Amino acid sequence: MAHPKHRISKQRRDKRRTHYKAVAPTLSTCSNCSATVLYHRVCPECGFYRGRLAIAVKSE
Repeated sequence: MAHPKHRISKQRRDKRRTHYKAVAPTLSTCSNCSATVLYHRVCPECGFYRGRLAIAVKSE
């Protein structure tokens, strides 16, 4: 394991961590049913992805 030779101050540590920003995931609308869907994912409502049926969704 790494063993630091000198202690890193809180200020120096926090400066290094400033670049990360939490970002909300990008959403789009399904072209088949107009439901809100995450990008590059199959629509959970209708099972379509890029205009084609990807999975069969059980309807209640």
